[in-house]
Amino acid sequence: MTSFNALLSRFSSKLQHRYPSLMAKLPAYIQLTRMHRPIGTLLLLWPTLTALWLAAEGIPDWHLLLIFSLGTLLMRSAGCCINDFADSHIDGSVLRTKERPLVTGLLSRREAMLAFLTLVLLSFLLLMFTNRQTILLSFGAVAVAALYPFMKRHTHLPQVVLGIAFSWGILMAFSAQREAIPPAVWLLFVANSLWTVAYDTEYAMVDREYDLKIGVKSTAILFGEADRLMIGLLQLMFLFALVLAGLQFSLGMAWYAGLLVAAGLLLHQQQLIRDRSPEACFRAFLNNHWVGLAIFVGAILAV
Repeated sequence: MTSFNALLSRFSSKLQHRYPSLMAKLPAYIQLTRMHRPIGTLLLLWPTLTALWLAAEGIPDWHLLLIFSLGTLLMRSAGCCINDFADSHIDGSVLRTKERPLVTGLLSRREAMLAFLTLVLLSFLLLMFTNRQTILLSFGAVAVAALYPFMKRHTHLPQVVLGIAFSWGILMAFSAQREAIPPAVWLLFVANSLWTVAYDTEYAMVDREYDLKIGVKSTAILFGEADRLMIGLLQLMFLFALVLAGLQFSLGMAWYAGLLVAAGLLLHQQQLIRDRSPEACFRAFLNNHWVGLAIFVGAILAV
């Protein structure tokens, strides 16, 4: 361990000597890409890995497991870059986001855009080790991810666009593993989109007070006093779609056990958001990591 720390220290010193400007801004880039907050990566990762396991009917090809795990991290980070690029003029008006690096001036909008393009390019290079169909699908993934941050100015349904973006990896996982997208995969796609709208509505409830003042739109504002009911309906449809998917893929009882655990967690979220306090709504949002993990474990045991 001591030798490893010494090696790491020497490597860091060399980087500091060769690229002092970049190293000085490294903490700001970590904040920009949310590397210090992995919840977004996990919410994107669990459905993608679930799809990969179902596509392989067991342990997927090792190189695809690596590609999609690393690609998920890169694309989530890219999404954060383009999000902060789009919101740089409004993040300072929201308590939760007023310390982001583009607001404080630690990074410029140009640097955020360059970081976005770099991360997208790295993701694309990973996909060069898959197949033509998966590579073509990736262009749609980038387009939807780049579009999402700008939708909150034009529609109260930006969460729907996010749902599509966060579900695109399901299509790509099947394409990469099977070189085909069976019709049943669309049940997984729809289910994940519904779930994403539900948990991102919980997330939007945290900032609803500020969003109303600055004119940002969201499903939390659209649903109003019916927010808990609509989240509940979305969660029920999410679970129902996954039940149908389990039947289509002929999955074992472990799949439904995973769904039962997920249902219990979603009920807990309903309890958390009952008073609509921002802190509790944020805890409900974070709880979705466990929902995704429960379903992923069910998939591993069911195939």
